[in-house]
Amino acid sequence: MKLYIVRHGETDWNKARKIQGQSDIPLNEFGRHLARETAKGLADIHFDLCFTSPLSRAKETAQIILEGRDVPIIEEPRIEEMSFGEYEGKCCSSDGWELPEEFHRFFDGPDKYRAPAGGEDFGQVRDRTGEFLEDLARNPQYADKQILVATHGAALAGLLCYIRKDPLSRYWGTGVHKNCAVTEVVWENGEFHILSENVVYYKDKVEPWAK
Repeated sequence: MKLYIVRHGETDWNKARKIQGQSDIPLNEFGRHLARETAKGLADIHFDLCFTSPLSRAKETAQIILEGRDVPIIEEPRIEEMSFGEYEGKCCSSDGWELPEEFHRFFDGPDKYRAPAGGEDFGQVRDRTGEFLEDLARNPQYADKQILVATHGAALAGLLCYIRKDPLSRYWGTGVHKNCAVTEVVWENGEFHILSENVVYYKDKVEPWAK
């Protein structure tokens, strides 16, 4: 089994540095452009099926990448973005900061991050994304499949943290992936292995941000 895990394209909230979480914010036109460029980069890859977060920015990214192909797209809530509860919609840019100072731990100390009311912590996200991976691994019908997975910044980092078996303090690994960046993962010899990470198929400069 081989997974091609892609982060969704850009949204207006990405651009404005607003916390998205599980708020259902659609792609903007530039985000759709990034998805179309990614589709070109993956045109020679055969996909048997796709799992996507139910949120529209991830689902539309998958639909654009798979446009014209007869590939089933399955909504999977366990790869939905991290919930930020009452923080969603607030600005986190340095000149428009609307969050408690402790939110800096989100990147600088994920093992010390405390979820806001209605939100999740990193352990919860790693557990649910890891459960999704384990279900794929246990299902013999996926053993020889190539699967597109469309998800989000923090959820994608959770998937990779689970694969690397890293502590929460190293949750972010090499950093936040760019919009529409692709990571290849293979299941072999009873383990997931990361083959490549954060690969983009476009030339446009995009600021990465896990929202």
